[in-house]
Amino acid sequence: MAAVGFIGAGNMGYAIIKGICGSIKDGDLSLYAYDVAAVALERLTEFGVKPCSSEAELAEKCDYIFLAVKPQQLDTVMDNIGGAVTKDKVIISICAGITADYICSKTLPEAKVVLVMPNTPLLLGEGASALSRNGNVSDGEFEFVKNIFASCGKVAVVPENKMKEIIAVNGSSPAFIYLFAKAFIDYADSVGIDSGAAKELFAQSLVGSAKMLTDSGYTVDELIKMVSSPGGTTLAGLDELYKGKLEETVTKACESCTRRAYELSK
Repeated sequence: MAAVGFIGAGNMGYAIIKGICGSIKDGDLSLYAYDVAAVALERLTEFGVKPCSSEAELAEKCDYIFLAVKPQQLDTVMDNIGGAVTKDKVIISICAGITADYICSKTLPEAKVVLVMPNTPLLLGEGASALSRNGNVSDGEFEFVKNIFASCGKVAVVPENKMKEIIAVNGSSPAFIYLFAKAFIDYADSVGIDSGAAKELFAQSLVGSAKMLTDSGYTVDELIKMVSSPGGTTLAGLDELYKGKLEETVTKACESCTRRAYELSK
C-alpha cells in the first residue's frame, strides 16, 4: 500500500484528495496531510486522511510527498523536510515556478521530482493538469502520479523546461475565462436580462464550445467560421473583438503570467 501525503491542505490539496478518494478502492492508499491551519485538516477527516503534526513527520511516513503550498512558503517547508527525504521517495510539487533542480538542491541530488501545474476545476473533478518529471522518476512512479490527477480531470505531459509557460494555458486561464464571462453577464444585466439566466446560458455555451474544440474534429478557425454567417450578428461582434486586439491582449496576459513564474522560480 502506497503512503501519500500532502503538505498543504488548502483548496488545491483538498481537491486532489477529494479526487483520489472518489476514484480509488479502499485499501489502495494510505493518505496523510499536514497544514498549519487546523480547520484545513479537519475537513479531510471525511476522507479518512490521517493528520500529521509536522512536515517532517509526514515526509518520514510517506512514499509520495505533495508540496501543495504557496511558492513563497516553500523554503521553510523544504528546510523542514530535507533530512527526511530519501532516494526512494517521490516529491510532487504543484507550486508555480518551482524547479526540480531547486527541490534536489534542498534534499538529494538524486531526488525523484514530479512537477505539476493543476487548476481549480479539480474541485469538481474537471481539472486540467500538466505534468513533467526529472530523470530520477521511474515510469511506474510517474504513471502513479498521473493516475492521481487523471482521477479528477484531464492530464497532459509537457517538457520540464515548459512548466512555467504552461501556467498561463491551464493554471491561470480559468481566471481569464471568468473575467471574460463576467463581461457577457454584465452586458446581459445592462440590457435588462436576468443575470442568473445569462450565466446559465453563457456557461453552457462555454461547455458546448469546449466539447466542439475537443470532439468535433474541426480546427479553431473552422469553428469560428461555422458560427459566422456573412453579414450576420457574429461577424459584427467579431469585428469589435479584432479591433480591440483580443488575441494580442491574451498573448500579453500569457507573457505576463510567464514572467511572474520565472520571478517566482527557484
